Amino acid sequence: MSIPDRVQADITAAMKSGDKQRVGALRLVLSELQKDAKEGKDDAIAVLRRERKRREESASTYEENGRPELAVPERYEAELLSAYLPQELGDDELRTLVTDAIAETGATTPKDMGRVMQAVIAKAEGRADGKRVSGLVREALAG
Repeated sequence: MSIPDRVQADITAAMKSGDKQRVGALRLVLSELQKDAKEGKDDAIAVLRRERKRREESASTYEENGRPELAVPERYEAELLSAYLPQELGDDELRTLVTDAIAETGATTPKDMGRVMQAVIAKAEGRADGKRVSGLVREALAG
């Protein structure tokens, strides 16, 4: 079952159970997935990551500005989106991918970071956040 189909099925289930908050959040997600599909970008994982990141940033902003009651629904939606994303790679697995990519590309200095990042991101297959990868690659090439 594709991610949009799964989201649609979950909307139906949430409607039947009367969970209005879940229905609203899932409808927003489905809308974004459909919008990207119409634009020819058919990467549902990228859409989910982007939307989760937006929710997390909004929640942080609300909390920083003394509005924790507005951060709660944003955190709820971010967590809801996480359920549709593939399991994140563990630190050890990611370090192994970075080490392998450095060996494959022959990278030796931080100037080679782009090549290593490209190789790691391809091997991670959407299961690692770019910031995490970037930090580990930078650390490995600097040391």
